Amino acid sequence: MSNSFNRPLAWSALALLALAAASASFADQRDDAGRPQQDRGRPAGPGAVRGPGAGAVRGPGPGPGRGEVLDNRYNHGHYYPRNGAVVRALPGGYRPYYYHGNRFYFSGGIWYAPGAYGFVVTSPPPGLFVNVLPPFYTTVWVGGVPYYYADNVYYQWQPDGNGYAVVDPPPGADQPSAPPDRGPAASDFFIYPKNGQTQEQQAADQYECHSWSKNQTGFDPTQQGGGVAPSDTGPRREQYQRAMTACLEARGYSVK
Repeated sequence: MSNSFNRPLAWSALALLALAAASASFADQRDDAGRPQQDRGRPAGPGAVRGPGAGAVRGPGPGPGRGEVLDNRYNHGHYYPRNGAVVRALPGGYRPYYYHGNRFYFSGGIWYAPGAYGFVVTSPPPGLFVNVLPPFYTTVWVGGVPYYYADNVYYQWQPDGNGYAVVDPPPGADQPSAPPDRGPAASDFFIYPKNGQTQEQQAADQYECHSWSKNQTGFDPTQQGGGVAPSDTGPRREQYQRAMTACLEARGYSVK
């Protein structure tokens, strides 16, 4: 009697256990199906790789020895990431530029362009105009003209635009000359560097201010009679001197 009574209870218990196991298996399958394909079979913890683009190449870290190379041309002495390196986000304080329909970004002397996985370190095209030079640059004199060099890129002062253009390496770039002792028409001024500018920087600033002043006034003191009509020599010379004084003072010089 007792055996016949307990047998249905045993079968009921076994059925309940089988139903519970089937429910757990179904729940596991549903949870696994909801994960991305690359995460299946992996613990969904903080270290799990998720999302498209996971594992893409990242750009180099700061400092030498982490994908950066030393640019020591002209004793420049600064490290830059290699062209083609990829970064996920642009550094803070970048400047955007557009040239012939293409976007470029400039930060810390490094140029970036949009890429598939972020931004790619690149070289700017010749002709691209910038308002400011890289924070670290080397002044290179070639043929009596200053060029500004950083990360295999040359910049040249453009007085018409009051800025700088990316240019091709000038002929003779491998054999630069020393900066001139005195800039154009420097004998007309007493110039004192208030901010401790080097002789090389002072020569470059004088050259740029001369180019800008000549462009603004039409007077060139390196030419006979300033390159203007004799009746205009006096007034144009005064305009040129005022322009030179304003330009040099704005760059941190005392001019007398």
